[in-house]
Parts: sequence; C-alpha cells; structure tokens
Amino acid sequence: MRAIPGELAAHLQGDATSTCHCWRVTRSDGVVLGFTDHDHDLAFDGTTFLAASGFSGSEIEAEAGLAASSDEVAGGFSSEVISEQDLSAGRYDGARVERFLVKWERPQERMLLDVREVGEVTRAGDAFRAELRSMAHRLAQPQGRVYNRRCDAEFGDGRCRMDLAAWSGAGSIIAVSEPSRVTVSGLAAFAGGFFRLGVMTLTDGRRLDVERHELNGDGTADLILWLPPEAPLDVGAAFSITAGCDKSFTTCRVRFNNQLNFRGFPHVPGADFAYSYAAGEGRHDGGALFS
Repeated sequence: MRAIPGELAAHLQGDATSTCHCWRVTRSDGVVLGFTDHDHDLAFDGTTFLAASGFSGSEIEAEAGLAASSDEVAGGFSSEVISEQDLSAGRYDGARVERFLVKWERPQERMLLDVREVGEVTRAGDAFRAELRSMAHRLAQPQGRVYNRRCDAEFGDGRCRMDLAAWSGAGSIIAVSEPSRVTVSGLAAFAGGFFRLGVMTLTDGRRLDVERHELNGDGTADLILWLPPEAPLDVGAAFSITAGCDKSFTTCRVRFNNQLNFRGFPHVPGADFAYSYAAGEGRHDGGALFS
C-alpha cells in the first residue's frame, strides 16, 4: 500500500483539490528536465517543472505483482526544452522518468507516484509520443550469454580488448552527394575498405554506422552509411571513425590477431549440422569444425 503524506492526504479528502502532475526526466547524458501539466512553472528538489511544455499523460493502472505495466506521455518539440535533434540522437532512450502528484499551491506537499523508463518513442510532425515502462520490464530482458557462432562483444570494448588507436582515423566532410553517402578528407593513409562496418562519430555526439569505405583517385574517400542520418550532415563537419568487425572468428584471427578474446562459439554445430548425416567424403575425426 502506498503511503500518502499527511498534509496531502488531508487535501485529497477535501471536496475540491488543487493538484497536478509533474514529470522529472533524467536523460542518458545526465541532463535533468522537468515538465508539468499545470499552467504555471513549479519548482522543488532543485528542478524547475515547466508549464506549457505540451506534456500530457495517459491513464495508468497500478497492478500487484511483478507484471510490467506501461503508459505514455505526449508532447510537442520545443527549441528550448525538447528538440528533435536530441530525440534523434537517442539522448532520451532509457531515460529515467519520475512522476509526482503535487499540490500546486504548496509544491512541498507532494508524493512520488512511480519511476519509469522511456521505451519506444514515435514521432509525427512536430509532436512525439513516448512509452513509459515500469522498472519491472527489466525482469523480462535476456540475461547472460547467447550461444552464437559470431562474437557478441562490441569492437574495442572491455570484452573484446582491442586497442582502437591503430584502427581509428579522423577527417572532415567535404561533400554530401546523397543522404547516406558522404565524401571525406583525412583518410588517405588508409586502404579502401579499412573502415567497412565501422562507426563514424560526429562532434555533436551522433554515431553513424558505416556500410562501405571507398577510395577516390584524388585522395578523398567516400563513406556509405547503413542508414541516412535523421539530421542532414554539414559540409566541413569534423568526425572521428573506427574500423569495424563482422564478428566472425576468421576475421578476429586473421585481421585483428585477437582470437584469444573472441566472444563467440565458432565450434558449436549449427542446425544444418544437426540435421545432416554422415557421408563418405566428410571428415569425421572429432576435430574442430574450422580453425
């Protein structure tokens, strides 16, 4: 049972109430924002909750047990509060959202209703709608390792242990011929395909996945992205880039000499092997499937 502070409980038992909802959003980059459905700004706990922000919440039902529940908030983009660029850059992905019931006449009379995380976000024109998931949704997330022939580590992370210094470069964008194709300078020292499947990081924090890396005859290079970026790329923008890995054991051993840190299971038989049968031309000595 939820305990309601005494003064607020007495107010809620009255014939008329003066309450509103406040949302405190803590983004993945540490920025804290406050919103309220009241018609004036409110402030408490060091956070200013902005009115007229376009924030509105849906109904929510509280359930007993560990079942994951969800509701949603809707709002409009504001250049001073919520920008489409921040949303596209993923700064609200997994953000922590605290929802308060507040007596707007005396904000010190309030209670924390629940704590949720931002889930799926959809956009339509100048508006957005964000799913708020209860913390119980984490119980449904896969835990532990997955048996897969390919590596499940991120290239260069603590499990991969590759030093990315020798596999990184930097440059600037000199032309944007297509939304997902840019011509860059600064990568003349690298062979064509060196940054295939790599990651291009812009100075504004955006990370773009690279599909192909092609050299031009004038010392420039073309980077073809897997997906066009949400916001157009600017000519002259600087970037850093790291090489990529296709997560196969052969690439890990031959290209990176990092087979001791390979985080896949290349010798686990696949479904094709399980349904196959012994043939005379096959090798059946119990050895590794591939080296």
